[in-house]
Amino acid sequence: MVTPTAADSPRPPASASTATRPPDPGGPWALPRIVVAAPASGHGKTTVATGLLGALRRRGLTVSPHKVGPDYIDPGYHGLAAGRPGRNLDPWLVGEERVAALLRHGATVPTPADVAVVEGVMGLHDGAVGRRGYASTAHVAALVDAPVVLVLDTTAQGRSAAALVLGMRAFDPAVRIGGVILNRVGSPRHESLLRAALAEVGVPVLGAVSRAVEVTAPSRHLGLVPVAERAPESVAIVAALADLVVATVDLDAVLALARTAGPLTAPAWDPVAAVGGPATTTAPTVAVAAGPAFTFSYAETAELLAAAGATVAPFDPLRDPGLPAGTRAVVIGGGFPEAHADALAGNAALRAELAAFDGPVVAECAGLLYLGRSLDGTPMCGRLDLTARMTGRLTLGYRDAVAAADSPVTRAGEPVRGHEFHRTVTDPGHGDIPAWRWDGAAHGFVDGRVHASYLHTHWAGQPAAARRLVEACR
Repeated sequence: MVTPTAADSPRPPASASTATRPPDPGGPWALPRIVVAAPASGHGKTTVATGLLGALRRRGLTVSPHKVGPDYIDPGYHGLAAGRPGRNLDPWLVGEERVAALLRHGATVPTPADVAVVEGVMGLHDGAVGRRGYASTAHVAALVDAPVVLVLDTTAQGRSAAALVLGMRAFDPAVRIGGVILNRVGSPRHESLLRAALAEVGVPVLGAVSRAVEVTAPSRHLGLVPVAERAPESVAIVAALADLVVATVDLDAVLALARTAGPLTAPAWDPVAAVGGPATTTAPTVAVAAGPAFTFSYAETAELLAAAGATVAPFDPLRDPGLPAGTRAVVIGGGFPEAHADALAGNAALRAELAAFDGPVVAECAGLLYLGRSLDGTPMCGRLDLTARMTGRLTLGYRDAVAAADSPVTRAGEPVRGHEFHRTVTDPGHGDIPAWRWDGAAHGFVDGRVHASYLHTHWAGQPAAARRLVEACR
């Protein structure tokens, strides 16, 4: 049982400075919002963004958490701090025309938010390689018309920090840097020097975090350890980050900056409209893997399946002895099966049931490994005739893929954008009928009613996948 902390305690009534509620679902909405960015990875974006979410929530505000890019792990910390799902905003995966609509959807469900906090990815202007900033934090900030708070690691920097911020501000006039939060400040004298330099270039300092009080979450080979794997410790870290921001950041100044965002004019994304309404009246059960080993899932996946008429039933392959009653299809997303291989192997009853399951199965990355015969010699389900092993090489990046065959979720020849993020390889690397092709090569497996590969996709960008899976339950 998780012990409640201040971040989870009942909230007082929202202040009078909350967002103007939209007059109708499609009308303009003056939702206060900011984008938390940095000149590069490692400057402290997640620390500040998560702390801001928790600190604003403590003020009684309903806060909507978002993350630029495909990352699954940071949104888990965001969701814990905000008390509602963290959601991704990725133009590559969903199309830039849907980004503002998905922000509005996330800020509306389950209740309208008072403020939205969007954490960026990598450096402010870093996006898809060779695409001139496409899918970068700067691109998303422009799409959602939000001011940027720049988090700056000031280690070994003095007055030069102002030059760096000035260059970041001038590089793209479409991006408005509204303030800076100084991170890893060495001393009060260091802070004074930095504040004076930034005043010279007219950039407000919204906060300063000392190097001595920095709070970080533990990490492993693919980044931070997911929230679901260490819930009590995660709650404590999120509470500590909120404490840190309350003590070091001018929240009134942050909220004032957030209120300068222009009105959201895009109607909220609607999962029912996206899938064209229910595909069936029988509400088939679609089992979706969850729990510590399978934490990589976008909130919109379950929403789209439900909109298509399915009953979505989570299950934990580490603990549940079988699939949910009446399961007609299975979705197994990404995660860290390599960190839980022995426990997954120990659940022999579920492995056997999945090996024999004859309904449609969709698996991504960790799901692919789990369906194979073994992972680093540890037995897995054996549904697919492959073995997997860890390597020292990180495979990471966006992919322009084409469906190589018909399957429960694809039609041959369809273009799909996705991303890879893994340190494992399979033998063989693809099946006789591959799932995808990109860069002139085959990838993944289509085996009967199974579609499995390393490619992560966001179904808001290809909602037909959800409808087809529900239709395949027949």
